[in-house]
Amino acid sequence: MNIEIANQQSTLSIDEDRIRRVAAAILADAGYGEGELSVAVVDDPTIHELNVRHLQHDYPTDVLSFALLDEPPRLEGEVIVSADTAVENAAEYGWPAEDELLLYVIHGTLHLAGHRDKADDEVAAMRAAERRYLRLADVEPPALAPSELAAEGTQPQ
Repeated sequence: MNIEIANQQSTLSIDEDRIRRVAAAILADAGYGEGELSVAVVDDPTIHELNVRHLQHDYPTDVLSFALLDEPPRLEGEVIVSADTAVENAAEYGWPAEDELLLYVIHGTLHLAGHRDKADDEVAAMRAAERRYLRLADVEPPALAPSELAAEGTQPQ
């Protein structure tokens, strides 16, 4: 699996090796061993514009993911994450912005690997998978109250 990282922002320092390692693990665990994954780290104005263009949502978001080809074991996809949103949300949750950004990459890659998060059981499975892959990167996620978990599950993607 070829994973390309495009850092198109200047707000936050990113660890490309960590992003590649975790994204590759998610895709390998889901049975994808061939293909291309593009991860773009952008700012809020850029992700806002993409959210409007592709989903008709007129606001910035944390992560967007697009599967361009999904024919296991081959996957071609894109994950786009906002460094600005990561900085803002990390302050709210009390953990490093770099870890928040990694969470967005994990979330978007999990979507590409088939995880959904609309129903309550899907949200719980998504959160468990996110925590598992954060721990793979030696990151302990902040504890969230059940009400926060439920609210997160309704956030637009």
